[in-house]
Amino acid sequence: MLIFIKNARIFSENGSTASQDILIRHGKIESIGQGLTPPEGAEIWDEPGLCVSPGWMDIGAQSGDPGYEHREDLHTLARAAQMGGFTRVAIFPNTHPAIHSKSEVLYVQKKSAGELVNILPVGAISQECAGKDLAELYDMHAAGAVAFSDGEKSVQDAGLLLRALEYVKAFNGLIINEPYYKTIAAGGQMHEGVMSTSLGMKGIPALAETLMVQRDLSLLEYAGSRLHIHLISTAQSVELIRKAKNAGLNVTCSVAAANLCFTDEQLHDFDANWKVQPPLRSENDRQALLQGLRDGVIDMIVSNHNPRDIETKNLEFPYADFGMIGLETAFALCRTFAPELSLDMLIEKMAFAPRRILGLAVPEIKSGATAELTLFQPDAEWTFTTQHIGSRSHNTPLIGQNLRGKVLGVMNGEKLATV
Repeated sequence: MLIFIKNARIFSENGSTASQDILIRHGKIESIGQGLTPPEGAEIWDEPGLCVSPGWMDIGAQSGDPGYEHREDLHTLARAAQMGGFTRVAIFPNTHPAIHSKSEVLYVQKKSAGELVNILPVGAISQECAGKDLAELYDMHAAGAVAFSDGEKSVQDAGLLLRALEYVKAFNGLIINEPYYKTIAAGGQMHEGVMSTSLGMKGIPALAETLMVQRDLSLLEYAGSRLHIHLISTAQSVELIRKAKNAGLNVTCSVAAANLCFTDEQLHDFDANWKVQPPLRSENDRQALLQGLRDGVIDMIVSNHNPRDIETKNLEFPYADFGMIGLETAFALCRTFAPELSLDMLIEKMAFAPRRILGLAVPEIKSGATAELTLFQPDAEWTFTTQHIGSRSHNTPLIGQNLRGKVLGVMNGEKLATV
C-alpha cells in the first residue's frame, strides 16, 4: 500500500500545521513535508481543504454483540465507526451476557481482531450490569478491559460504586458512570420543562442527573480514586464538576454530540428517534455544555451510539426505547450545529482526550510512525442518507439532513477505508 496525501492540514496535540504532504508506505509514515513528489503507483489524496489528524476515538458506544446482534454486531459497529472517522471505540458492556468476566473481554478482542477499527472492551462494574455484586474487575483488567462501567444501567447503589472505586486503585483503573437516578426519573420520557408540559409528557428532571453527579463526586473524594462521569447534560452538572476539578479531584466527564447541538424543542412532533438518554434539554443547558467544553471542564465529546431495532423504536413515543445511532454523524453534527467550537477543540475532544483518559498512547503523525489517521474536510457540505449508515440499525432522525464537515476516510496501519 502506497498512499500520498497532498496539501493536508495536520493536527497534533500541539495544534495544527500549515498544509504539508504525507507519504505512507505499507502502513508506516515514510516522510512529511511541503512539495514532496508522489512516487509512481501511489494512491493520491488531493482534496480542497483536506485535513489529517490521529484517528478519532469514541468511548461508550453500545454493541449488541453478544446477544443482540439483530441491533448491532462488532463488524457493523466497526463499519459505523469508520464511516464516522473513528479508528478506536471503547464499547460498553450492556450485552447478553454482559462483558463481566475475562471470557467476554477475550470474546470481544478475538471477534474484532481483523477490523480496521480497534474495538476495546469496557468491563462491567457489576455482574450482568445488575447493580448488585461486584464483577471480576482485576481479571478483566488483566485480560485487556480499558475501564469499568455498567454502561446505560447507571449504578444506583452508592456502596457498590464506592467498592469499585476503591478496588481499581490497586491498578490505577478507571470507573465510568452515567449519572441517572431511576427513582427520581421514573416514567420520564423527555426533559422536564416547558416543552414536556406543553406536550403532556412526563419529564425527566435535571435533579435525576445532578443529584447523582454530586453523590459520585462525594464517593470519589472519599475513595481517592479515578472517575469518569459519562454523558452530562445539565448546567448544574457542569458547575459541580468544575468545582470538583478546582478542588483537585481526579474526575473527567463527557458530553454527547446530540446534547451539544439540539434541545427538547426537537420533540415537538413526537418523533421517537429524538428520544435519547440523557434527554435533550433546554437551551440554557446546551449553552452551559458548550461553555464547559471551552473552559476545559468537559473533557471529551462522544457519539452516544445506541442502536435499536425497528420493533422497539417505531412505536408511540411513551413505548419507544431510548437511543439513537451516532458514530456516523458525531463530528458533522458539531461542525453544523455548534460552529462556535473551533476545529482544534473538536479534534482535541475527539482524538486526544479520550486516549489520555484511558491511558492509551496517542498516535503520532511523524516519519516512522504507524499511520492511524482520519482524513476529513471540515467545511464540506453533504446530505446524510441511509447510504452513510454503517450500523445495522437505522434509528436516527437525521436522514435527509444537510450537514457540514465530511469524513473522507480512515487508515489504521495497512488497512484503509474510504467513506
